[in-house]
Amino acid sequence: MAASTLLFVASILLSSFALSCYASGTFSALQKSILLTSSPKSGQVLKAGEANITVTWSFNKTYPAGTDSAYKTVKVKLCYAPISQKDRGWRKTKDELKKDRTCQHKIVKRDYKPETDSVTWTVERDIPTATYFVRAYVYNAEEKEVAYGQSTNDGKKTNLFEVEAITGRHVSLDIASVCFSVFSIVSLAGFFYLEKRKGAASQQK
Repeated sequence: MAASTLLFVASILLSSFALSCYASGTFSALQKSILLTSSPKSGQVLKAGEANITVTWSFNKTYPAGTDSAYKTVKVKLCYAPISQKDRGWRKTKDELKKDRTCQHKIVKRDYKPETDSVTWTVERDIPTATYFVRAYVYNAEEKEVAYGQSTNDGKKTNLFEVEAITGRHVSLDIASVCFSVFSIVSLAGFFYLEKRKGAASQQK
C-alpha cells in the first residue's frame, strides 16, 4: 500500500515538473508586461531597403514592482501577421516557442531597462513582401523568454503594416550592364581591327 502511494505521489510530481518545463517554453506562459508601439500606421506600405520603422518599448508599470527583476535582455523582431502565414507552414505560429515561426526577422537586441527605450531600423533589403507587426521578447539570465509586448492586439487586425519587397533589377545595375556590353563590343571591334592590320602588313612583306 505504501509503495503504491509513493509511486502515485512520484507520478504527480513528475507530471507537474514536466508541465512546468513545457509551460516555461510556451508563448501563452509569457507575461505581456512590455508596452510597445511602432511607427507605421495600419495598412501603411513600406519599401524594403528604404523605409524606416521606429519602435518604442517600456515596462508596463501596472504590473507589481519587482516583476521585471529577472529581465536581462530584449529582442525586438518583425513578425508575420496571420494573413501572411496562411498556407505557409514555414511561417506558422506555434505556442511552443522553439517551434514558433511567427517572428523571423531581428530588428535589434538590447540590454533590458525599465524606462522607455527605442530604435529606428531600416527595413532590410531581403525582407519579403508580407503583412507584419512588431514584437519584443524579454529574456532572463538563462536566455529564456519570460515576457513580451507587441504592436498589435492579440487576434485583432490593428496596427498591421505591409512591406513591399525589392523586385526587378536596380537602375544602376542596368546602367553597369549596358556599359559593360558597350565596352565588350568596342574591345572586340578593336581586336578584329588590329588583327586585320597585322594580316595586311604580313601580306605586304
